[in-house]
Amino acid sequence: MRRLANRDESNPFIAVLTCLANLKASLARVGAASALHAPRAGLFARSRQASVAVEFALLALPFSLLIFAILETSVAYVAQQAITNATDDIARQLRTGVLKSSDVSGGKLKQILCARIPVLITQDCNNQLLVDLESYSSFDKVPTTIPFTSTGDIDTSGFKVAPGDTLSINQLRVFYRWPVMTDIMRQRISNLPNGKTLLYATDTWQNEPY
Repeated sequence: MRRLANRDESNPFIAVLTCLANLKASLARVGAASALHAPRAGLFARSRQASVAVEFALLALPFSLLIFAILETSVAYVAQQAITNATDDIARQLRTGVLKSSDVSGGKLKQILCARIPVLITQDCNNQLLVDLESYSSFDKVPTTIPFTSTGDIDTSGFKVAPGDTLSINQLRVFYRWPVMTDIMRQRISNLPNGKTLLYATDTWQNEPY
């Protein structure tokens, strides 16, 4: 038996396998020691587990701003279209004589306009809606700018409701202080004090010979 063992130990093939096994074990121990002392930054750089969370954090704010801007613009556009339609309708009735001066005197014109505006903007309509209806001697006299105060609000000092008679030249201007709904967009799209933006519609015409 001793001779057989000595013969196996002297076999070069067995010796090579033994050396390779010892080398593999040594490399494994060195690799384990290197991994144990590897810098944490390197481990973090190789990790991909939190990449989705980081990407979401980078995109969340601009994506939210985009969504809020779309919502604010869409709702304000619907309100603007409603005011434009109501202004056109009343101007047509004034031009054809369906509505007379007595029908729109005082606060009646505001009441008619608010009744034609959908529920979307009827809240506090009487205070936020501003109207100016006047007659002019010629189309050159019709105002083409919006008056503002020194504080940036609409200047209503010259506003009145005084439509002309048959064949007179008239202009109806309707203003509405539209409240910006989301706080994140209020400072970016409001153009009036108190976080509001201006919705505006106008019609200029000559009355028919009614």
